[in-house]
Order: sequence, then C-alpha cells, then structure tokens
Amino acid sequence: MDVSDRVRTNESRPSLFNRISEFEDSRIVKNLGLYPYFRELGSEQGTTVRLDGKDVLMLGSNSYLGLTNDKRVMEAAKNALDRYGSGCAGSRFLNGTLDIHAELEKELAEFVGKDAALLFSTGFMANQGLIASVVQRGDYLITDRCDHASIIDGGLLCFGRMIRFEHNDPTSLEEVLESLPYESNKLIVMDGVFSMDGDIARLPEIITLAREHNAAVMVDEAHAIGVLGPNGEGSAAHFGLTRETDIIMGTFSKALASVGGFIAGDEDLIEYLKHHARALIFSASLPAPNCAAVLEALRILRSEPERREKLWNNTRRMSEGLQNLGFDVGLSETPVLPILVGDMMLTFKMCMRLQECGVFVNPVVPPAVRKNQSLIRISLMATHSAEEIDTALNSIGKVGRELGLI
Repeated sequence: MDVSDRVRTNESRPSLFNRISEFEDSRIVKNLGLYPYFRELGSEQGTTVRLDGKDVLMLGSNSYLGLTNDKRVMEAAKNALDRYGSGCAGSRFLNGTLDIHAELEKELAEFVGKDAALLFSTGFMANQGLIASVVQRGDYLITDRCDHASIIDGGLLCFGRMIRFEHNDPTSLEEVLESLPYESNKLIVMDGVFSMDGDIARLPEIITLAREHNAAVMVDEAHAIGVLGPNGEGSAAHFGLTRETDIIMGTFSKALASVGGFIAGDEDLIEYLKHHARALIFSASLPAPNCAAVLEALRILRSEPERREKLWNNTRRMSEGLQNLGFDVGLSETPVLPILVGDMMLTFKMCMRLQECGVFVNPVVPPAVRKNQSLIRISLMATHSAEEIDTALNSIGKVGRELGLI
C-alpha cells in the first residue's frame, strides 16, 4: 500500500501529537461554561461592543484614547489603502519600504525624543528583534519578573544570559548587577507600565543603578504611550529621563489605534538593527493603511491633550469606585486596573458573570501572573462616559457580592 493511501489513526500518528492531544485545560473550562477567551466581537472597539448579538460595555480594550474608531484615523487608513494597496509584498530590507514608513519613523523619533526610530510589524517583534540581535554571547539581559512575554521570548532567542530581578525592586536589581563583571555588556529591560498590575517602573532608581554598573536601559512603553508623560510620550518622559533612557520601544495596538511597533534610539542603534534584527529583515513590512492610522492617531494625541485628561479622570473615577466597593486594586497607578481575585476558576466565573451583566472584562491567570494571584483586568478609555463607569461599577459590585469577594 502506498503511504498516501494509508488511513492515519490516533495510534499511527507521529508521537509528537500525543503530547498535544493531552492538553485538556481549555476543554475543562469550556465544559463548565466559563471559557473567557476568543470571544467574537461583531463591531468596532468603542466603549460599547457587539457580543453574541448584544451590546456590552467594553472595559477590556487597550484603546486608551478611544481612537480605534475615530473617523479621522479611519479615513487616513482608507486613503492610504487607495494609494498604496493592502500590503507591501516584501520586507523593509528589500522591496517593502514605503515613504510613509520613513515619515512615521521620523515623527515617532521626534515624539519620544530620540535620534531615530525603526518600525516592526508587531510590538512583539520589536522587542524580540531588538533583544535577539543586540544581546550576544557573553552579554547579560536583565529583566523584571513581570515583564511582557515578548521581552522574555527575546531573551530566550538571544545568545546572552537572561537574569530576572524581583518585580519593580531596585534592591533586587542592584544585587543582580553587583554579581556581574563591571566590564560585561548588560541590557536592563522593563515595562514602563506593567500590563497586568498597572504600576509604573521605578525608572529613576533603575537608571541610577544602570549607570553605576555599566548597563544600558531599555523601556517598553506599550502601555505608557498616550498615557504618561507631559504629552503622552511615555514613562521615560514622565520622569524626565528621556535622554538617560538608551532605548525606547512602543506599540501601535493600544493608544495609537492600529497594529505594529517601533524601536527608538540613537542613529547607530537603528542602523545596526536594520542589518541585524531578523524579526525585521525576514518579515513583511507594516502595510501602509496601518502606518497612516498611526500617523493620524499620533497627531491627534499631540494636538488634543484633553483626551489624556479625560482618560485620567475616568481612571480616578473607576479606581476610587472599586476601592469604595471593597475591591483590592493592588499597586495600580494607571488606567490598567486589576481586581485581585486569587483563585483561577473564581476569576473565570467573575468574568463570565460580568459578561452576563453586560460588562466585558479580561481574566488574567497563570502563567501571566503567579499562582493564586489571578485577577480581573479593567482598562479605561478616554471615551468612556461617567454614566458608563457608574453602570459598570454597579455590575461589578453586584457580582463581587454574589461571589463573596466583597
């Protein structure tokens, strides 16, 4: 019998698939009716979204400035689609560099206060590409224990040694740095705003330690751009440490209303990345409509500071409301507000019960957080109304009491 004629059974499959078929976690949660992932939305990402044929209040979006459905952003993307088409059909390195890429890179560099910037097709690829190409054999990558997965994956791809310090703890970082040779190459990377807990990196202490120990500093500003800083530039600008921060990374999928990412730094760094970052060289470049949307969102961010003021007003209203109800929001200092639950299944139950009440929130469970530290993550937008926030608080309070959390 020809191999192609054989009927493949579970017994005859390659052994690789045995391990894959043993994964049952998601099926268990689905059977309980508590599965909270891959929920299919049928509308734009406004403060209200369409889910299962019903309007649901969105408290799980990273669209901090509410620009993903802004008519000006959408029109810019449409115009770019007409001019450039739907894709670039190649990498930046070869045939996929457009004039709009260069225009966006110039404006981003100016915005975050660096000499130059380089676009990547996703924020994940920006972190991965930078770390994997810059941290070489014999070098050290030093990361916060709560850094984003893209930073950790970049560390796994690089040839250097990755060492983690305790979350937002300068004393722990100092112990790591003191254990390493002064003359060795070291890169410290941390989130500017931590995506699960909503706290801000202690950048002043970190940069002081870095300078004392011959280390470079990179900040992932994914959740900080459009949120922190005098003009929304991020956490480095928030502390007045833009010049002292060697590398700034940012994404477009949050405040900047699209998808993609960038690295900003000095000219030498950007030139090096253009010729060494595999995540850039071997990936198709960012489509022009995405670039146009980011450009327009960036210009709105800079020209309408009242959006950030509204975002912070909404953040205070929600944070104070949750705490008045008796919820623990941890150390959050930003529009990322965790409701600490603890038990994973209880977190799933709260998420789905809130959905039944018309409120969309995100459950965060291990490995994204430590065991028994599962939480509900709420994200605020500038476009939420006070009435929407109060409605959400009523539902959250009701569900919290039902589940014995308050």
